[in-house]
Amino acid sequence: MSNAPVIAAVDGSEHSLRALEWARKEAVRHDTGLLVAHVLPDHAQLYAGRRASLHDASEPREFADPVRDWVRSLLGVGGSSSTDSGLPEGVTYEALEGSVPEALRVIGSEARMLVMGSRGRGGFASLLLGSNSRAVASSAACPVVVVPHAERGAPPDDDAEQSAGRVVLGLHAAETPEDVLTFAFTEAAVRGTTVQVVSAYAIPPSPTLVMDSPFAVIPPEGLADEGDGVPAEREMLRSQTQRLAPLRERFPDVPVEQAAVPGDPAGRLVIASRAAALVVVGRHHPRRTAMSLAIGSVAHAVLHHAHGPVAVVPTLKDDV
Repeated sequence: MSNAPVIAAVDGSEHSLRALEWARKEAVRHDTGLLVAHVLPDHAQLYAGRRASLHDASEPREFADPVRDWVRSLLGVGGSSSTDSGLPEGVTYEALEGSVPEALRVIGSEARMLVMGSRGRGGFASLLLGSNSRAVASSAACPVVVVPHAERGAPPDDDAEQSAGRVVLGLHAAETPEDVLTFAFTEAAVRGTTVQVVSAYAIPPSPTLVMDSPFAVIPPEGLADEGDGVPAEREMLRSQTQRLAPLRERFPDVPVEQAAVPGDPAGRLVIASRAAALVVVGRHHPRRTAMSLAIGSVAHAVLHHAHGPVAVVPTLKDDV
């Protein structure tokens, strides 16, 4: 899938504009094409169906598509570098019919990734995540990157600064599919940045440590001795190291940082999203099958509360 395009799902809203800009930069990083996809509203789809069924040549061949014109105005360039569509070389636009989740699932089946905003034009302002974004992230065959709306942004605190500019990977050392790790390392490689790996250990040693212990990022060389970490934390970091070893061999130029947190990792991933370049999580709960459409609890929580882009990566092959 090295030549697969990056797809930006747009609807003309400010939320989708942020997703389009993020997808455009991502396509440049991967040196691949950008496909801008818009699912036509119901009235446009009805018009197209009526014209086709009546074969009325007097009707305009195309229904006016203001989103297409909006995309051309944003991305179009003049001169020899533009195509007949009015878009730059390597950029295409496609109007889709059907329901939004199903149409995007179909077109995303051969994509490198599908990028969309956290809410669409019709979303309620109070919603943290729109229904279409949630449905696509839960079931698409390709990784889905959800770019939150501007109101979700938050200034980084001291904890978040430890993740600044990094690709942050939520890892269940024993069960996260290899596709999720590969996606995170690939994204770090094209950005020239670090992968910061966050895992959770199940039993905290004491309430005091849970409440008061600061978040600590440990480089691989920091695991050479027993140090001051509690046993459960040290064991989790060692499990991380074993799981990450093949990825370090495949991506020798990508720096790696490791961190373990007590309990649920979602809270730490949300904090990291304030400053991270991208947060990467697997889609399914580790104990569900790859064909399950239910999104895992960590992915669900991070999607709803993250302050920056989140990639939800499905199991692309049976390697769980």
